[in-house]
This record gives sequence, C-alpha cells and structure tokens, in this order.
Amino acid sequence: MDEVDVKLLECLKDDARLSIRELAKRVGRSPSVVYSRIKRLERTGVIRGYTALIDYRSLGYEVCALTLLQVEGEHITDVEKLLAKEPNVRAVFDITGEYDVAILTVFGSVSELDAFIKRILKVPYIKRSVTNLVLRVVKDVPHIGWVLSKE
Repeated sequence: MDEVDVKLLECLKDDARLSIRELAKRVGRSPSVVYSRIKRLERTGVIRGYTALIDYRSLGYEVCALTLLQVEGEHITDVEKLLAKEPNVRAVFDITGEYDVAILTVFGSVSELDAFIKRILKVPYIKRSVTNLVLRVVKDVPHIGWVLSKE
C-alpha cells in the first residue's frame, strides 16, 4: 500500500461508481495503472466488493434491533451460519463476554421482530437472548476514517 492506493481507496469509498478514467485523473496516474492497482486491491482482499448503500427506513423497515445470544459453545458456529441466512439479519458477530453472538436486524414492525425472536429461541442451542431496540441512529457508515496514516 502506498499513497496512490490510499487515494484510490478514498475515492472509491466516497463513490464506487467512478470510472477508471475519472479515478486516474483524481490520483494523477494513467488509466492502465489505476486499473491494475484496483485489480490488485481486489485480488488481495482489500476491496471486497462494490454495493449500493440502502436506507432501510425509507423502504419501510422502521425497527432496528441488536440482539445478544448465549449459545452452547460447541454449536456457536452452527447458530451463526443459521442466523446469517435470515433475510432480516444485517450482521452476525461472534463476540466475547457474557454473550456469544450479536445480530443486527431490521424489521417493518415490532410484531415482526417479536415473531423472529420467538422463532430463533426455538433453536435448541440458543440458551438466552437480550434484544435492544435502536431508538435513533447516530452513526452508521460502512467505512472508517483512513487508518494508514498511523505510521
């Protein structure tokens, strides 16, 4: 990673739809150099993919919840894989502490969330859950400030 890679990542972080030609202008390199650098960043896993950022509230998903689960130790991975397949689950985290798994979910209503929680609690390996409703989103961004400058 050098300064050009950092500039490319900053540009793509802000707008992943920029053309190779526009990226080349912004970083001061030729389109062929920019293309090969982006391909290398993709190949090495620095860039994992490109996606649209969706405002779920504008689509009617008014309820956002964070649920913590205690799971029987030998079945944590199985439960995580099961939860990852659920359509309303935005994220599954394997965590430390009193709970083993955290999930971030979105639903159209509290009754949908309620039905989901009751359904997953029937999974025999889930011992306990705590669900918190998100009242207000203060920050929800897919990227952090650039961290390579910590040298």
